[in-house]
Amino acid sequence: MKSTLIQTAAAALALTLLAGCEQKTETVDGRAPDPMASQLANAAPVELPPAVKATSTFRCKDNTLVYVDFFSGDKLANLRTEKGGTAVALKAENAGDPLVADGYSLTGDPKAITLTRPGKPAQSCKA
Repeated sequence: MKSTLIQTAAAALALTLLAGCEQKTETVDGRAPDPMASQLANAAPVELPPAVKATSTFRCKDNTLVYVDFFSGDKLANLRTEKGGTAVALKAENAGDPLVADGYSLTGDPKAITLTRPGKPAQSCKA
């Protein structure tokens, strides 16, 4: 009788250990829920600003220097009339259109441009 009782106890212990192996654990996250989660999930995608494609220094027909940063997408350029000076942002609706701002117009590429500035006629400039 003692051996049957020991065998039964051993079998019960083995079943308890095996049953414990099948238990699934639940991961608990202690962080508070994000109050803006639904707004962020439904937000429009963000468009990054274009990267600088090329930076060129040009000498124009009137012997002045201009500095131009061309951006990828060919719809934006920054024009400076002095090295380290304030930039004028020139923009175009479509790639290939003239880049314009108040009184400014620029066409061309990093090797050669045609530039019109306020109060001055259009002139060609080369890098």
